[in-house]
Amino acid sequence: MSETVFLDRDTLDRGDLDLSALADLSDAWRPVGRTAPDALSETIGEARIAITNKCVIGAPTLDACPQLALINVVATGVNNIDVEAARARGVTVTHCRGYGTEAVSQHAITLMLALSTRLVDYHQAVQRGRWAQSPDFCLLDYPIRELAGQTLVVVGYGDLGAEVAHKAEALGMTVQLAERPGVADPRPGRLSFEAGVECADVLTLHCPLTDATHRMIDARVLGRMKSTALLINTARGGLIDEPALAHALRTGGIGGAGLDVLSAEPPVNGNPLLAPGLPNLIITPHSAWGSRRARQRIVEQSIENLRAWMAGAPIRCVT
Repeated sequence: MSETVFLDRDTLDRGDLDLSALADLSDAWRPVGRTAPDALSETIGEARIAITNKCVIGAPTLDACPQLALINVVATGVNNIDVEAARARGVTVTHCRGYGTEAVSQHAITLMLALSTRLVDYHQAVQRGRWAQSPDFCLLDYPIRELAGQTLVVVGYGDLGAEVAHKAEALGMTVQLAERPGVADPRPGRLSFEAGVECADVLTLHCPLTDATHRMIDARVLGRMKSTALLINTARGGLIDEPALAHALRTGGIGGAGLDVLSAEPPVNGNPLLAPGLPNLIITPHSAWGSRRARQRIVEQSIENLRAWMAGAPIRCVT
C-alpha cells in the first residue's frame, strides 16, 4: 500500500458516500475538498496515487511529482489529464465507466417530458397567479404534446444511448439510430446523420466530444430540423454551436431544447443560452449523473481500479 490523495473530493462526495473501503487501500489517505491549480503539485506531495475528478494534471505537475504512479479519474472523460505525458513517464491513468447510465438516461427522458408538457412554463404561470385569474377550471396557454408516436433519433448508441432508447420505447416512441456526422455509409439499421436530423421529433445526443463532433449541431443542422423538434443534450456542451441554438430557439427554428451541459462549466463568463427569455429551454447544471447511487458506483469502480493496479493487472486504463 502507499499514500493516496483525493484532490477534489467535494466534486464527488457531498457527505453521503461511503469511502471507507477506498481509504483502507492506502497507508495514508488524504482527502482534500478542492485543490487550486497553483497548489496541485504541493497537494500531491509524496503521494503515489492521485484520485481526481476535474483537476488538470499535465506534464509540469507530473515532472514536479516524479513518485506519482497512478492517477484514477472518478469520471469517464480524461481530457483534464495529459495522457500522453503520463504514458511517457510511466504513470498509469485509469477512469470509471457506465456508472451513470440509469441516472443520465432518466434525466434525458425527464427533459423530453418537461419540454413536451411545458412543465416549467405552467409552473411559472401558476406562481405568477395566471391560474387564479383564469375564467376556466384549467389553464391551457402553452401547447402540450404527447411523446407516444413521436420519433426519437439517438446519436451515440452506447450503453447510455441504448438505455434512453429503451425508456423512450416504453413511452410509445419510435426510436431511430443515426450515425455521427461524416459517416458516408451508414451501418445496417442506422440512418445517416442528415436523415436522422430531418426526421427527428426529438434528437438526443450521447456521443463523446471529439474533433469530428465539435459543434456538430450548428446553424446548418438546426435549419434542417423540424420547427417543432426538441433537442436533448446530456453528453458534452461542445457538441452544440450555442449561439446558433439560441438563435434557433428565439426565432422558432426548433421547438425546444433540454440541456444538462454547456461548453464551459461553470459558465462564469456567461453563455448565449443563459440569456433571458429564450422559449422552451431547460438547462440543468451538469447534474444528470449525480444520483447518490451513481456516485457510489464511481467509488466502487475506483476501489476495483486501485486494487487491480496494486496487484499488477490494472483495469479501465487509458494509458
